[in-house]
Amino acid sequence: MQDWLRLLHTPGLGPRRVARLLEGFGTPAAALQSGARAWAEVGVATARDGDEISAREAGVEADLAWLERDDRHHILARDDPAYPPLLAELPDPPPALYLIGDPALLRRPQIAIVGSRDATAQGLRHAERFAGALAAAGLTVTSGLALGIDAAAHRGALAAPGGSTVAVVATGPDRVYPSAHRRLAHRIADQGLLVSLWPVGTLARPGHFPQRNRVISGLALGTLVVEAALRSGSLITARLAAEQGRSVYAIPGSILSPVSRGCHRLIQQGAQLVESPDDILEDLADWLGVPGQAPPDTAAPTDAASLDPEHERVLTAMGFDPIGLEELLQRTGLTVAALSSILVLLELNGRVALLSHGRYQRLDAGPSKT
Repeated sequence: MQDWLRLLHTPGLGPRRVARLLEGFGTPAAALQSGARAWAEVGVATARDGDEISAREAGVEADLAWLERDDRHHILARDDPAYPPLLAELPDPPPALYLIGDPALLRRPQIAIVGSRDATAQGLRHAERFAGALAAAGLTVTSGLALGIDAAAHRGALAAPGGSTVAVVATGPDRVYPSAHRRLAHRIADQGLLVSLWPVGTLARPGHFPQRNRVISGLALGTLVVEAALRSGSLITARLAAEQGRSVYAIPGSILSPVSRGCHRLIQQGAQLVESPDDILEDLADWLGVPGQAPPDTAAPTDAASLDPEHERVLTAMGFDPIGLEELLQRTGLTVAALSSILVLLELNGRVALLSHGRYQRLDAGPSKT
């Protein structure tokens, strides 16, 4: 273990260079015992002076102290039998994983759910509903602890009966980013698993997020993109999943919504269009070992007959695209007072969400748990 950590703390060594060293020398110990010239012969050039070696050893000591601090803390090296097999299939998997929670989840079938940080209310509901149904059916939901879709996916999985979730983070294992998700991170550590690729004390950096995304897709049988703009980290995750030979799924949305365009682009490029969790479970049935079928969808729309006819008329006039109050007044013919009253009631009942710039959007029935 310590030799793996020494490689991880050696400045200038990332997963690809570590993979070259292992290919050239066989083990971390053999690589560390070799000189700079031998490293250069396998294509790895990095300085190893006295100061850097001292810093490296201090980092290893900090990691080991963190490991001993809590029995939920684990460090999993690449040669450990418990290392996740799908991740090990990558050409240059992470040399070590820092874990908080239940390491056994890494060997369970996983589905990645990712999407926009600036998600719509409907997108958050989709993420939570899909995550809950897939988790209840036996898949561990994996995401990145980010704002928006990621957080909704984690919460949906945690709320499902017997559900589990894995969060791959862009910091060291002792940090939480974003800080607003500190409570969610603690819930995941208690009921699921937090995964970090970086040593103790590492802050979030822009270059960490693509590496984190690669591990999210690498752990999972497939990746579901709920909402994504055309320039989105979620599309990078989906592309990585496709390159890794994993399934890619996308939920379509309104052609007017900027956060649906990325999903539409993925579908154009061959991603599987999904409308319900059943679509994913059927596709992954061979991996699950049972016919793919989600539990009854508790978030399905209620019978229209149970709604006040006037409320149903407003919902029908709204459609499923965001709409402004003026246009909705024209479509319904109601007064401002009457329409405003109905919209307030529909919002309280979880049927309508108030968006930015005074627009409204129709939602699936059922109150959100986010």
